[in-house]
Amino acid sequence: MTPISRNGVSRRGIATLICGALAAGGLAAAGVTALEPGAASASSHREAPLISGQPQYDNTDLYAFVSPDKPDTTTIIANFVPFEEPAGGPNFYTFADDAQYDLHVDNNGDAQDDLVFRYTFKTHRKNGNTFLYNTGPVKSLDDPNLNITQTYDIDLLKLRKQRVVYRTRIADDVPVAPSNVGKASMPDYGKLRDQAVHKLAGGATTFAGQAADPFFADLRVFDLLYGGNLSEVGNNTLKGYNVNSLALQVPNDLITESKYQPVVGIWSTVQRRDARGYYSQVSRLGNPLVNEVVNPQKDKDRFNASQPYDDARFLKNVTNPELPKLIEQIYKIKAPSEPRNDLVEVFLKGVKGLNQPPNVRPSEELRLNTSIKPAAQPKRLGVLDGDNAGFPNGRRLTDDVIDEALQVMEGFLVGQKTGLSDGVDVSDGKFGNSFPYLAEPNSGSRGPLAKGNGNNVRSQLADGLMPTGSNGSNTTLVAASAAGGVAGVLLIGTAVMWWRRRTRYRAY
Repeated sequence: MTPISRNGVSRRGIATLICGALAAGGLAAAGVTALEPGAASASSHREAPLISGQPQYDNTDLYAFVSPDKPDTTTIIANFVPFEEPAGGPNFYTFADDAQYDLHVDNNGDAQDDLVFRYTFKTHRKNGNTFLYNTGPVKSLDDPNLNITQTYDIDLLKLRKQRVVYRTRIADDVPVAPSNVGKASMPDYGKLRDQAVHKLAGGATTFAGQAADPFFADLRVFDLLYGGNLSEVGNNTLKGYNVNSLALQVPNDLITESKYQPVVGIWSTVQRRDARGYYSQVSRLGNPLVNEVVNPQKDKDRFNASQPYDDARFLKNVTNPELPKLIEQIYKIKAPSEPRNDLVEVFLKGVKGLNQPPNVRPSEELRLNTSIKPAAQPKRLGVLDGDNAGFPNGRRLTDDVIDEALQVMEGFLVGQKTGLSDGVDVSDGKFGNSFPYLAEPNSGSRGPLAKGNGNNVRSQLADGLMPTGSNGSNTTLVAASAAGGVAGVLLIGTAVMWWRRRTRYRAY
């Protein structure tokens, strides 16, 4: 179990959203790993009542894959703070100072932590007398113009039977890449990103900072299943938004039990500190979209506070999932026969012969076989399309987990092939070829800009004051409007002076 000062009350559950959730896309993946209250959570873009109001602590997605350019290592990426609007100043996006962000590793299949990489953050402010995030162009992470900065530590915890037996600090005061305010503020954001990549002892590498949200899906699914007739599919509604990312690249032999047992189970959690100094788990994530559409509303918050070790008691949510029944009701696609043992094998144990550890205890974890080499040409449907280096064997940034999970829920593994899809096949961002692989965050300077600069722009702004249909000869109207504004200011000033004078006379 997560080593924290005190376990908090359950905080999450898995959403059904009947129509909305069941819609062809976003829910699909969730339905796949259906567990119950107390199970794991994933792709949690505002998926549970309590966590939707606490974005700093909200896991959005978890990825784990053998590094394509360094196959002797595994890269783990955990994202937080859903739907970051790039122009969201003046207070841009930070990790929480009162939280523990944990990456968990189970290397023997017993549904218990063997390793935990714990990230904790500190926020620093240079100038409290300005509202600005940065007071000028930022050219480096230690630039005096970067007013708000963060640093973090990483502690490595080793556990046995849910108790910490060893703890060591592997990173200290590492700088976080800032939010991307815009071109004027951060003319070379790529340089800032590079400076935030930090090598650790023992061959590991870490990164923390903002990134373009790599998850892709049409979330209009929640508008009664894409408009009620699938007329709204095909739009990546996460395009243009950012997330806060933790990326950790570690040697495979650090996280695996042995070369003979290369399968690891991975999940991420967030613990929040209360006023008394105790930590309670408020978010958990393993496979994608679990908490959105598998458990009912009443169980969502409890789901977020649970541990994998207890997941077996929620088996019925997997063997008798709601999602296929809803799809049958609305789209007349016959739901596979129950109990769904095919889902149990794949999503609670791992695929036998691929990523299922020996003597596995059923639990919701993102399982990865670290001995499977990266694919030269990754296929978006992963294992379903013969690419064993992809989901559900771990999860790569390019894996289309919505389509994959939806098709598995509808019986792909028992011979029922539907080809269901949300119509969104790729992420909007451009991924890198080396760590941290994530696309750079979208800039705050989005949208159309006025053409030209200086006086030309001022002229355009003045032209914008003209009524529709007016021409250049009507610039007198602009002048008149400006004059009217000045006159208004003068009138207000006169009235204030009159009022003060009158007040003074009354005082006498």
